[in-house]
Amino acid sequence: MPLNIPNLLTWLRILLIPVFVVMFYLPQDWFSAHEVNLIATAIFAAAAVTDWLDGYLARALNQTSAFGAFLDPVADKLMVAAALVLLVKLQRVDAGIALIIIGREIAISALREWMAGLGKSKNVAVSFVGKLKTTAQMAAIPLLLYHGKIGGQIDSQAVGTIFIYVAAVLTLWSMGYYLKKAWPQIAEQN
Repeated sequence: MPLNIPNLLTWLRILLIPVFVVMFYLPQDWFSAHEVNLIATAIFAAAAVTDWLDGYLARALNQTSAFGAFLDPVADKLMVAAALVLLVKLQRVDAGIALIIIGREIAISALREWMAGLGKSKNVAVSFVGKLKTTAQMAAIPLLLYHGKIGGQIDSQAVGTIFIYVAAVLTLWSMGYYLKKAWPQIAEQN
């Protein structure tokens, strides 16, 4: 494993997951509910920034590696899954929506792995609809974690709920897209 700044940022993102989760299990007299929501939102946002930054730095510093290419999406999926499970527990996201998003991530990761084994990984490379799905997810989750009024006016729960439903629709759409791209290889194996 090459030790470079992009990989260290990815490891930092993974290490932030237990810190993020523990915030919701600390004794209630340590922080107010609002403070817990605010800190968890900040941790998730920091993790999202490291996701963008590690990719940018890997390309800018020419420090890309096979290990980094493997670990980066794993870190992303772990952070999103942890956030969604917490949001379901907090009754801020419907369990069905979380299952759609997490299930798709597992299924498409497996599909990409299988396609890479066939030498056809370019067929299931990240698409525009996949990027839209990620954007909707990354907008929804911090809003749902914050769970309060932004600027005294905007209900983050209501806006976050809209974004998470949009993300769920885009999740299904992108899964269909990737399955369609992989279908010739799937049919060939039967």
